[in-house]
Amino acid sequence: MNSFATYSELIQRGQGIDRVRVLKFAAASEGKNLFLSHSSADNAYLPGVMSVLQDHGGSIYIDRQDGRLPEIPSPETAEILRSAVAACPRFVLFVTPNSRTSVWIPWELGLADGERGLGRIALFPAAQTILEQTWAETEYLGLYRRIVFGPLGDNPNPQWFVLDHRKNLGKALAPWIAEGW
Repeated sequence: MNSFATYSELIQRGQGIDRVRVLKFAAASEGKNLFLSHSSADNAYLPGVMSVLQDHGGSIYIDRQDGRLPEIPSPETAEILRSAVAACPRFVLFVTPNSRTSVWIPWELGLADGERGLGRIALFPAAQTILEQTWAETEYLGLYRRIVFGPLGDNPNPQWFVLDHRKNLGKALAPWIAEGW
């Protein structure tokens, strides 16, 4: 069975990672291949998410440590984020039930959708348990492919991959990061 990441798995995966170094490295958009959108309410899970993506070839931009961003969000914030989305060939939305309260997530996802199209966008859903999955299909989230963990094709060994749940097709995560769909 393919499953979403759980919060406890992401916390465990993020343990032992130098969070300050990882987050500072992810601040500049130049040379990055992946824009990681997320709710600030989910910051505790970012090291685990970033670990998965980096282990599969992701060079990640996140806004959290971008020193160019003003302290108080403004139109300048939007311009910086717009250019970062445009500079990164892949867009991953780390999505949890907390994502619903973010004012930036729908805007960033809309930018990426217009800039990249469906084949270069993936949701990275996480929940308290692997059984909580239906919320990721609500509204516009159901349009996008998902990063999940499980067996892919004839390979019985579980791995991270991008799932097109509407067509029941998958692509290993590293090739998706490198090439898109």
